[in-house]
Amino acid sequence: MTLVRSRITGTGSYLPEQILTNDELAARVDTSDEWIVQRTGIRQRHIAAPEQKASDLALAAARRALAQAGVDGADLDLIVVATTTPDQTFPATAVFVQKALGMTGGAAFDVQAVCSGFVYALTVADNFIRLGQASRALVIGAELFSRILDWEDRATCVLFGDGAGAVVLEAVEGQGTSADTGILTTHLHSDGRHHDLLYVDGGVSSTGTIGHLRMEGREVFKHAVTKLAEVVDEALTATGLESSDIDWLVPHQANRRIIDATARKLDLPADKVVLTVDRHANTSAASIPLALDVAARDGRIKPGDIVLIEAMGGGFTWASALLRW
Repeated sequence: MTLVRSRITGTGSYLPEQILTNDELAARVDTSDEWIVQRTGIRQRHIAAPEQKASDLALAAARRALAQAGVDGADLDLIVVATTTPDQTFPATAVFVQKALGMTGGAAFDVQAVCSGFVYALTVADNFIRLGQASRALVIGAELFSRILDWEDRATCVLFGDGAGAVVLEAVEGQGTSADTGILTTHLHSDGRHHDLLYVDGGVSSTGTIGHLRMEGREVFKHAVTKLAEVVDEALTATGLESSDIDWLVPHQANRRIIDATARKLDLPADKVVLTVDRHANTSAASIPLALDVAARDGRIKPGDIVLIEAMGGGFTWASALLRW
């Protein structure tokens, strides 16, 4: 049976120039490099300049992805931007990217699922392509979490950074088996009962302010390990593959301990896990495409490789996707 799949043909990323180290943070709040590294694996993070917006980061990553794919903005049918930190309440950050890239047709919109946002956006674009409503899409994760952090809260301000990553998806024909190239399966979940464990205490219709990120770290960790294992099992079951078939795990880069726990459940060795949390910290929706770009450009991820991506974020949301590069 012939069917349409979505294949990643280009990746791109962007990190702001300013690097904020753990030692520099320790001069601001009661923490230390040892404390942060031991609990999270994070050593530094990138911070956007005051004049930079989410669309600026998204655009820089998008241009690199388009260049690698060998296409222009005018060739796109769809742009989906995953972000929790948009330029404005409206319009969508995606339309600023659309304008800058010279795309005048198709559709451009945002998706908000916090740290799971990129997998959500990838799934939306994949569905458009599989249904024949688009043949080429740009999917971006872009975040400026530095703008919603309480820099006096050492439990949260040490965890996050700014950045953007992007992929170009193009329609390809497959046979409907796990041997196909492209996205093989995606799985999305949410459970609003856990809202109070990870949220921002502000909003347009509630406080009229931006607010700050608030988190119950231990509870988030516990749920993340469980839910990520479940959604990974879903992906493997749906494709008939085994964990031993996975060439690369590219997880949401939230916390080294969560990443290690997921890898152990899959019985994956450390050298099959793409890890960028030490350099990027948690960039929310940008973390997976940032990591994908790093591993694709340094030659680790090769054509034919099976790549598993997974994430969990506020809401709670959690998601996975399995693809053949």
